[in-house]
Amino acid sequence: MAPVSVVLIAKNEAHVIGKTIKVIQRFTDDIIVVDSGSTDGTQAIVQNLNARLIETAWVGFGLTKNIGIAAAKYDWILSIDADEIPDEILLKSIAKLQLKNASVVYKINFKTYFGKKLIRFGEWGKDAHVRLFNRTTVKWNDANVHEQLVLSKNVVVKNTEGYIHHYTMKDTAEFTQKMTQYALLNAERYYLQGKKAGWIKRTVSPAFSFLLNYFFKLGFLDGREGFLIAKVNAWYTHLKYARLYELTKS
Repeated sequence: MAPVSVVLIAKNEAHVIGKTIKVIQRFTDDIIVVDSGSTDGTQAIVQNLNARLIETAWVGFGLTKNIGIAAAKYDWILSIDADEIPDEILLKSIAKLQLKNASVVYKINFKTYFGKKLIRFGEWGKDAHVRLFNRTTVKWNDANVHEQLVLSKNVVVKNTEGYIHHYTMKDTAEFTQKMTQYALLNAERYYLQGKKAGWIKRTVSPAFSFLLNYFFKLGFLDGREGFLIAKVNAWYTHLKYARLYELTKS
């Protein structure tokens, strides 16, 4: 077993969390799931698979992840979501790491799926994030949505082999629902930061988002799903700035 704790956050992930836990059980003896009010039996699945369950009120993505990190057995943390499944190559790659320098973090490549389809182009096509780090030097920020790791200037970023397979959206209904939620949360965050939403942000930015993802990043090569992702992302951009405009005017 690797001296790495795996921390997941979850809410109503019964359809996938069992598979995720079973995969990472072969890699570590410390799995923490922070659940924020699931009503679909997620908690029972976690407990039946002998992962550690922490139940808490929702406090935003960043702070919720930090709750799990604080409870971890090891200082080295692999931070994933319930719908993100590491492949065997990645787990073997991490198991071989020395993990002695707390100032090193590791970037992991992602393969993202819409339903069962692998998305190869557009915004989702080439995705990579730092997800393996030492909690003594790295934490998540307190953002409600689109949380980020706070990295000091002396941190060294290294790459890993393998992938995290992200089964991000089951269908169109879930996609539009989540993007609506994220847009409204981001608008509130921008408002608290004192940002404004002028005419260009509300009208030009959504169109630019669609053109960038569908044409310049070749989203059209993903067919129907590529068009849908580009369209909903553009709509998300419009909704975010429209709501920010309302907040600033009120």
